Amino acid sequence: MKFKLTALFLVLSLGILSAQQKKWTLEECVAYALENNLTVEQFELDLENALLDKSDAVGAFLPNLNASTTASSNTGFSINPTNNAPTNSTAFNLNAGINSNVTLFDGLRNVHRLNRAKLSAIANQYRLDDLKDDISLNVANSYLQVLSNKESLKVSRAQYAVTEQDLRRTKELVESGVVPRGDLLEIEATAANQEQQIVNGESLVLISRIALAQLLQITDYQNFDIADDSFDIPPSDILSNSAKDIFDKALSFRNDMKLSQSNVEIAEKDLQIAKGAVLPTLAGFVNYGTRYSDVTQLLDANNRPFTPNLTDQLWIFDGISYGAQLSVPIFNGWSTRNSIRRSKINLERTKLQFEQDKLILESNIQQAYVDVSTFLKAYEAAEKTLEARRLAYQYSKERFDVGLMNAFDFSQAQSRVDNAEADVIRTKYNYIFRLKILEFYFGLPLELK
Repeated sequence: MKFKLTALFLVLSLGILSAQQKKWTLEECVAYALENNLTVEQFELDLENALLDKSDAVGAFLPNLNASTTASSNTGFSINPTNNAPTNSTAFNLNAGINSNVTLFDGLRNVHRLNRAKLSAIANQYRLDDLKDDISLNVANSYLQVLSNKESLKVSRAQYAVTEQDLRRTKELVESGVVPRGDLLEIEATAANQEQQIVNGESLVLISRIALAQLLQITDYQNFDIADDSFDIPPSDILSNSAKDIFDKALSFRNDMKLSQSNVEIAEKDLQIAKGAVLPTLAGFVNYGTRYSDVTQLLDANNRPFTPNLTDQLWIFDGISYGAQLSVPIFNGWSTRNSIRRSKINLERTKLQFEQDKLILESNIQQAYVDVSTFLKAYEAAEKTLEARRLAYQYSKERFDVGLMNAFDFSQAQSRVDNAEADVIRTKYNYIFRLKILEFYFGLPLELK
């Protein structure tokens, strides 16, 4: 009995989950993609690594501190480490020390390395944000493709429903002898063609849904679906701004532009680091050391030799040394000179790349601006064409119903309506996507309302 109740509960639970299948909005798709994309996770790791480089650069200003100890045993001839006298015995020796070094001046290279590490961390953040921008646009494009295919499928089904009515009406007319049987065959061919369009439309919806799910890295393709909302042309005054105004604003906030600019600044720091290698390096050091040997011989107050114990020797033989070391580069096989030249070349390359990126951005914005204007006009023209085709179809239907038009001409009128409706859907979503791209360049969020 308990097993049956459990099974019944599972069946009911699955039914409830199926009935409440999630319908994804565009905002949810974008958020999920950004959270679960593997490339985003890789770039986030790169950002963490850049922050560690920054920590390393800060640590280079601090003195290091190291401790060391050495234990050894000698048999036979050796030098007594306490009095440098030769001896021929078995001896145990222990040496221990602590040393610290600090860079006082290195041609400001540590300063430039720190600034470079800071810029690198910022650049990696821009790189991550730019990737998220690209993912957002790709998700929006894929999402709108699903919407477009779904709307086309709805139109195909609606057209088929109308054709079914025409088919039933034509059968009645054939049976009554009003129209020839050839007209019925023509309508049946039209219905069969529309059934094929429905099958193709269902395949396109499924394929586009799978493509979007793969973009989101969701593997449950069967249950993945988006909200079945039908979107009208969104209101926008983006075209009230000139393409140059949009470009100027994009330069101020676009992450790809910030990344390109950061690469120039990083290259400038690399050049400063390379130039610092021609300057002297000054370092300070302090060392503390002590030692022990079991063959050590000292004289007591009565001038009798004795071997001090471990603790005594460590106190007796300890010492401190400190000082500074100056290193002046004179000649190193032109490596420093060539490093400076390479850094200059790299700086010029990044400057050229920055200018190239600006040109690409300006070209993309100009293209997007033209696309928005073009596709808006194409959509408006498609709507007018559809309205005219519908009126022509209605006139043809009236003539066909009274036997003044044959089935072939009537099917052609219906086919022209079908093509006009397909053009409206295609131009509508092409315009919406181009509009969202242009708004995205202007800093507006990706959303459908």
